[in-house]
Amino acid sequence: TVVFQQLSEQFQLGVQALNEERYEVALQHFQFVINHDPAYPGAQDKLTEILVKMSISPTPTASPTPILTPTPDLRGVEEIYTRARQLLAAQDWDGAISNLDSLRKTDSAYRAAQVDGMYYIALRMRGYGKIIPPSQLCSDINLEGGIYDLTLAERFGPLDSYSESLRTWSRFYITGASFWELDWLQVQDYFGKVMTGYPNLMDSSCKTATERWRFATIKRAEQLLAAGDTCGAEEQFNLAFSINSAKNEEYYPTATEVSAQCDGDGGGPPPAASETPVPSPTPTLTTP
Repeated sequence: TVVFQQLSEQFQLGVQALNEERYEVALQHFQFVINHDPAYPGAQDKLTEILVKMSISPTPTASPTPILTPTPDLRGVEEIYTRARQLLAAQDWDGAISNLDSLRKTDSAYRAAQVDGMYYIALRMRGYGKIIPPSQLCSDINLEGGIYDLTLAERFGPLDSYSESLRTWSRFYITGASFWELDWLQVQDYFGKVMTGYPNLMDSSCKTATERWRFATIKRAEQLLAAGDTCGAEEQFNLAFSINSAKNEEYYPTATEVSAQCDGDGGGPPPAASETPVPSPTPTLTTP
């Protein structure tokens, strides 16, 4: 398709820029790919590689005017910093963050800009990994933890558009789940939003946003049916059935009956009850 060709072209341009060490340019190409297809093969790995390289690449600094003061012993700090870089390159985000914390406690001013950048990468990638775990096991998903890490990363630099969107979708997912079995209309609304951005997003329940929306839509149909709005129920059943799922089959008989009722009686909610008018009494003429 045209979209796939465009993404493929952007991916290749990103690879070329990465090989030429034009990291900012490569970052833009891979972010474009991920924003349009988060599951594009290799895109996430390349993005991680770029962010790591950007964080550990030496940044030239102006040489300060020498001051004749005793040289502090920085061997302990240097060792911690080097270890943090190694862990970052190995994509051990927990280990990198732990070492960076130790470094900041030892000397908060040491290579402050570089350390901020390393914090950003480690927190950003750890947060992403909690929402979309490398293991691909839904039992490893931790949406709240992922949101927290991405928010911490934001303290060290602005989030890229994909990370920002992922955090927003995760928040919508959590909010939608909080209404489960309490307010199906709210559930339907929130998971409908998540579906537009990341339809396969899930939590540790292993239920995707799409599946939650489908189920909530069926529950809305049942509510409308119970209220006598057969045509409204038919519409909701049809929306739910637009999601291909074997779980829809048990609702087909009810939906068929609802459709027949809607076609037969015009559907719609029953009219509001009105009081039966009481006829006025016929006046009686009395003669004096």
